[in-house]
Amino acid sequence: MTTALQASVTPDAVVAHGLTPYEYKLICELLEREPNLTELGVFSLMWSEHCGYKYSRARLAELPSTGPQVLQGPGENAGAVDVGDGLAVVFKMESHNHPSAVEPYQGAATGVGGILRDVFTMGARPIALLDSLRFGDLDDPHVRYLFRNVVRGVGDYGNCVGVPTVGGEVVFDDAYKGNPIVNAMCVGILRHDELMRATASGPGNAVYVLGASTGRDGIHGASRLASAELADDKGESRPTVQVGDPFSEKLLLEATLEMIESSVAVGIQDMGAAGLTSSSSEMAARARTGITIEVDRVPRREPGMSAYEVLLSESQERMLVVAEESREAELIEIAERWDLPCTRVGTVTDDGVWRVIEDGAEVCAIPVTALTDSAPRYLRDAPPPDYVAALHAWSPADGWLDEVEPLTALETLLDSPTIASKRWVWEQYDYQVRTSTVIGPGASAAVLRIRNSSRGLALTVDGNGRYAYCDPWRGAALAVAEAARNLAAVGARPLAITDCLNFGNPEKDAVYWQFVETIRGLSAAARALGTPVVSGNVSFYNESPNGAIFPTPTVGMVGVLDDLSLTIPPSRAGPGDRLLLVGGEGSHLGASSFLKEVGGEVAGRAPAVDLAAERMAGDALRALNAAGLVQTARDISDGGLAVTASELLFALAPEVGLELTLADGSEPCAALFGEDGARFVVVVKSEVETRALAFLAERRLAARSCGRLTLDGVFRVQGVGARD
Repeated sequence: MTTALQASVTPDAVVAHGLTPYEYKLICELLEREPNLTELGVFSLMWSEHCGYKYSRARLAELPSTGPQVLQGPGENAGAVDVGDGLAVVFKMESHNHPSAVEPYQGAATGVGGILRDVFTMGARPIALLDSLRFGDLDDPHVRYLFRNVVRGVGDYGNCVGVPTVGGEVVFDDAYKGNPIVNAMCVGILRHDELMRATASGPGNAVYVLGASTGRDGIHGASRLASAELADDKGESRPTVQVGDPFSEKLLLEATLEMIESSVAVGIQDMGAAGLTSSSSEMAARARTGITIEVDRVPRREPGMSAYEVLLSESQERMLVVAEESREAELIEIAERWDLPCTRVGTVTDDGVWRVIEDGAEVCAIPVTALTDSAPRYLRDAPPPDYVAALHAWSPADGWLDEVEPLTALETLLDSPTIASKRWVWEQYDYQVRTSTVIGPGASAAVLRIRNSSRGLALTVDGNGRYAYCDPWRGAALAVAEAARNLAAVGARPLAITDCLNFGNPEKDAVYWQFVETIRGLSAAARALGTPVVSGNVSFYNESPNGAIFPTPTVGMVGVLDDLSLTIPPSRAGPGDRLLLVGGEGSHLGASSFLKEVGGEVAGRAPAVDLAAERMAGDALRALNAAGLVQTARDISDGGLAVTASELLFALAPEVGLELTLADGSEPCAALFGEDGARFVVVVKSEVETRALAFLAERRLAARSCGRLTLDGVFRVQGVGARD
């Protein structure tokens, strides 16, 4: 082979590219020769954990991903599920943790841009964004800097593109001090026949770069930033963080959707992690074709860029489009209408080779499958780490709970940054743009109307890293269960999930064990609740000199309301209404917010998981609502019954108060702050209380009257005390 870059590959170069000697040997065997330096760079990206899923792919195959509602599962840019009336919802969640730790504003902004492109490249118009954000202790000035700028980056990008950010979560814990978690989810909608796949089919078809020119930003972002631990000095990593332009993204969105609608595009894919390399090779792999890239033709915004730099760049707002050569004029016309460059850079071939030409010479010639399917799979067993047994041995010290004043403890919880109102965050987001938001941030879940339909969508993201640290199986299962509860609390039926699995270094036994147990818990819950995993992302190496983050599986769930008029609003309640505790009493304080914020400990086990009870409780709440008996509802999770009742109260007029009644003989702190699953607080009119309790009893669901709404503006717990 004649190559334009014959620089020899040294052992130091292999290590510098994040590859092991074993992996380099495997590359040589696949090529039947040694790679040149450009090819080594290409393999370093495509075989990185971020792109190649070396430590996770075999385990991810254990997740359920099929069902009658699934139109597209894992393997494409995003998942797609049927929502009725010939419509489908397309959605995915991705992480941008490492870039956000290095450059929080651009890291968060480009995370939003990337997840938007994953959705609209499928042919779906994005209708909503959600985010899951985790930071260290807010007392730390650097954490405050990260927090402010991540929120600003998320808000600015979504607002400029014109897609509402309608929900999410923000958590503060010292476990995330050196490594914030920034997970972004996008949801879009289309008709079934508009679904586009990212394939480079049809040998002879032309390959185009649509959108921004290519610069040096983001080079090695996938291999050096997202597939390695963070160092103390993050400044040297700043050039690997991409720079976003939301206004260009908006133009790209509209041009892409028009190309798909007009059938000009045969296949189309976002240039995300690994840029031109991943998009071109993955499109060819799906079509079982080859592809030739003439790298000289790629528009560049910086002089003197080598093929290595162009292929590895992760410059934003770019798409790779495959189209029939005969329709080039139509393609260019659409691009020009949206003021976007569109340049032919290659051709689909039939030889199964990913080939790069520079100045008429071959720079790379690699079998497509060597890049996309041949990365090693590291599958091993790992024992539970020692810390787990120590955590599970925890029990409250004798007499400790007797010393806690419950309502003072409630104030402590409500003042904690994780539980306190996030209004400051979501007021920076335009959550009403597009005028389809029925329920926005601050509720159990967001609800959006589907235009030209009587149906609605419900959306949520959930996760609890503290639970997963104490018990990863339970933590993962409870993330799915809580997401389903959130949807039920607004009247929706769960359909499917996307996940973002955030962990430390998988080469360490403790982290790998956490990951394996998480997959087991996710799988069990997804199967039991009928919510297949149709898309997602794994983010490993979330470690800094402070140590690894808590294992943090984040679940994004989409549900449907077959009749939007049956939405359960968060504030349809008033004085005289009665509160029902559905699903049983609280008692479990292990791994709870109460234990952390009041007791100063992270210990114990996450609450027990009863997936049959979770499904039964959600079904019962939907049936109760369909019978016209529900005023409003909230699921019980962080902080237990007391925090849930407080959140319910905060959604009402300031003059409304609330009185809680505990079960006879209950321990007040356990009853008020226990985080046992499969439970809701449901508000009903006083005149239907008896009927509602009988309705739930017929479904064999534990339920009792637990209080009422008053007109004195006071939060009161009978036998315990009161607070204004």
